[in-house]
Amino acid sequence: MRDAGSDLWSAYRMRWKRRRLIWRSIRSRQDLVTVVDRTDRIDPGDVLAFTTARNEITRLPHFLAHYRALGVSHFLFVLNNSDDPSEAFLADQPDVSLWRTSASYKASRFGVDWTTWLQFRHGHRRWCLTVDVDELLIYPHCDTRSLTDLTAHLAQSGATAMGALMLDMFPKGPLDQPTYTPGQNPIRTLPYFDAGRYRAQRQSPAQNLWLQGGPRDRVFFADQPARAPTLNKLPLVRWNRRFAYMNSTHSMLPPRLNLEWDGPAHLSGDNRLSGALLHTKFLPDVATRSREEKARQEHFGQPEDFNAYYDWLSSAPDLWHDGAVAYQDWRQLLEMGLISDGGWA
Repeated sequence: MRDAGSDLWSAYRMRWKRRRLIWRSIRSRQDLVTVVDRTDRIDPGDVLAFTTARNEITRLPHFLAHYRALGVSHFLFVLNNSDDPSEAFLADQPDVSLWRTSASYKASRFGVDWTTWLQFRHGHRRWCLTVDVDELLIYPHCDTRSLTDLTAHLAQSGATAMGALMLDMFPKGPLDQPTYTPGQNPIRTLPYFDAGRYRAQRQSPAQNLWLQGGPRDRVFFADQPARAPTLNKLPLVRWNRRFAYMNSTHSMLPPRLNLEWDGPAHLSGDNRLSGALLHTKFLPDVATRSREEKARQEHFGQPEDFNAYYDWLSSAPDLWHDGAVAYQDWRQLLEMGLISDGGWA
């Protein structure tokens, strides 16, 4: 039997934590310098995308093409210490509003403070998609139904958010061996994923899901599974100024939002509509980028604890194995129980 006093104390703590996170995001607006602001073009029914990036000119052309095809109406980007052509490229896009910052990525909660401020300012009562440039959202019927169709169905079913499995994609052979051309679909270079070995549990007091597994868990974190990457996300949310992401897009406050998804159906039996984020981290530049990230020390709460992980990625390991599955489409993921259609026929 749960202790009522303990529940009230947990609720109080979570409420004040949420307020602190929102307040720090509002303060973080001072970090941002406007490059181009086209938010006056946003219409009431638009689905918005929010992204923080650094030196992603290689991925940006396909990223924009992918989400435009799904129906994103406007992109709100924050570039952090970017010194490649990303700024000029994005500033030239008519459906992009762009900010730059030289502030610490780590001190901004890995960019979450900046995007939360933009959501507070521009996303209230709108459907907001928060994704990294190396994440490509897939959901049931995404080849024929837009994000507007999807969000209308979610709203009709009473959902405030849609959960998604971050599915690590990888090539066959060492990570630095394939070739990739900017603008190309990265799934052509990274066609494989792990279909199984996922596990999930709930954590207190925020009731957030903790889903782990996939190739990084299988190859590098096998002896320390508790440190394996978190793979559950809530990327699509009908935003409200009272909301805050707690740990990237892995968890949210208020805690009830974390209960919008229990994980992949094959694990949890949860058949509510969900999607997958095809994670394209392992393009051929991953070895170079990992060496740079290790030197910058801007990722992870205790980055020095992950030096061995960066060294491993810098060696361009081979993540392929006999059980690897070649990606086909959303129907394949639905049949495997990795995503669900929620009865959306």
